[in-house]
Amino acid sequence: MATLDAPADGAVLCDVWHVGGDFSTMIDCYLVPGELPEATIASAVAVRLGADVLLPDDTLNPTRYVLAEPDGTLRAVHVDETETDDGTERRHLRPCTGADPACAVGPGCSGSVWKPRPSPERPAAA
Repeated sequence: MATLDAPADGAVLCDVWHVGGDFSTMIDCYLVPGELPEATIASAVAVRLGADVLLPDDTLNPTRYVLAEPDGTLRAVHVDETETDDGTERRHLRPCTGADPACAVGPGCSGSVWKPRPSPERPAAA
């Protein structure tokens, strides 16, 4: 019987694959440090890579994510998703303002820790 070595303390195991879309590299991480919130880790990764990182939010809305930006900012966003043979493609990133039609899908965005934020081009829903 083969023996598998245990991962080193602090190690992170990741699966990486490529799909199309605006977020073309997908990464699933395992064994991440449990004492840090996922959003904090994603923010640090975005800063380190100098790239936007999408992570699931706390709603069941299939178009809603948290965007970690290269400057460390975390904010709620919506993206359009298309299933392909290579995986899910995500395109058309836009802020979650509460006025986006995607905000009405599934559980409302206003129930999230990541509240919709109005922007000058997309005022909050009445």
